[in-house]
Amino acid sequence: MEMNNLQNQQFLIDLAKMKMPFGKYKGRFLIDLPEYYIVWYKTKGFPNGKLGKQMELVYELQLNGLEDVIRKIKRDFT
Repeated sequence: MEMNNLQNQQFLIDLAKMKMPFGKYKGRFLIDLPEYYIVWYKTKGFPNGKLGKQMELVYELQLNGLEDVIRKIKRDFT
């Protein structure tokens, strides 16, 4: 299933607003999680569902130095 532009935009906005719901970093915005923690999840396996998809995107953004894209959205929408 391919996402359209509005779904993509909403996914990015949701990611910008999403906080870690459990664990050591509970309450911290996903985009602000330490890189080592996201890499650990990459090797362990991301959670199922939307949270896992969001964390996987955070991994890709951190890998490519693009976290500021989400931080800008966070400033604009939170």
